[in-house]
Amino acid sequence: MRAIHPIQPAAGGPSRLADFDAFGTNPGALSAKIYVPDQIAEKPALVVVLHGCTQNAAGYDCGSGWSQLADEHGFLLLFPEQRRANNPNLCFNWFSPADNARDRGEALSIREMIMAMVDTHGADPSRTFVTGLSAGGAMTSVMLASYPELFAGGAIIAGLPHGSASNIPQALEAMREAGAFSTKDLGDRVRRASNHDGPWPRISIWHGSADATVSSTNADAILAQWLSVHGLEPAPDASEQIAGHRRCVWNDAAGRPLIEDYRIANMGHGTPLATTGRDACGMAMPHMLEAGISSTRRIASSWGLLETRTERKFAQSGGQGQEGTPTLPVARISRLEALSSEASRSTVSGTAEVEKIIHDALRAAGLMQ
Repeated sequence: MRAIHPIQPAAGGPSRLADFDAFGTNPGALSAKIYVPDQIAEKPALVVVLHGCTQNAAGYDCGSGWSQLADEHGFLLLFPEQRRANNPNLCFNWFSPADNARDRGEALSIREMIMAMVDTHGADPSRTFVTGLSAGGAMTSVMLASYPELFAGGAIIAGLPHGSASNIPQALEAMREAGAFSTKDLGDRVRRASNHDGPWPRISIWHGSADATVSSTNADAILAQWLSVHGLEPAPDASEQIAGHRRCVWNDAAGRPLIEDYRIANMGHGTPLATTGRDACGMAMPHMLEAGISSTRRIASSWGLLETRTERKFAQSGGQGQEGTPTLPVARISRLEALSSEASRSTVSGTAEVEKIIHDALRAAGLMQ
């Protein structure tokens, strides 16, 4: 593709993220950025954040507010970042067989980054989570299916289920409509992606009801896929309205949420934000959309990352994740108030026809001029 959309800037100032280079063989040729707060928890959780098409890591962090929460609660952030040499529109290649399976391409690069964060910065391997928007959401599905043993939970925002496509035309078709699907077949796609037999990651699904770029039928398919994997019935255990948006939840036998499904009323393609009020987090910008509900804060809360205890041990890192001074309580790691429920590389050799289809689709999605 010859027309290139400008990279989304890190609005509001310079990037807060640092380069992370030494993480393995990097068969997917990705870049990596990280955020290590000045003070981190003694055994910090790690959140892997995957940006969408036309975005970069710094811009997505600025819009979503993930590093803001990391400062408050002492967890680590890893931002894999796409390169134009891999995809001209900076989309993760979730549709490419060279990149979307265990121990291949971009998926393997991301796994290498995670293991390097465990080794270098002491991330707790039992508390690793992954989230992403759009193509990053689809790549989140890839990572959860390909490496389920790595993740305690995942959050898919405006994404697609694992196994939706194996080339660009199929990807564009899947984005328009998930089509007819068998719940068991969708679940089998995850079960076949590795030799893992459980336990499976917890799943959070977020999708705008007015998304014209990735049809919300994909959220239905993601839900069906993970209901099958977890062996849950279609009817939710509970549902509620939060800030005018529907949330449904499916619990395990002990009453702990295994799947959350948020449908954001009247929202288009993007990550839902609350930029004002008690739950404010992030900044509105292209594909980072004010919705009166902070997906970032609620996802982090569902993973147990927002501390409710008044004291916690923290290790001084100096922003570099180094072994430091003895643990100490940190005043600015605040006690979390309960969230209000009322605030309420596969390069496609191109024919002119395929290139035109891609351009038309990206223009219609507002991702290319």
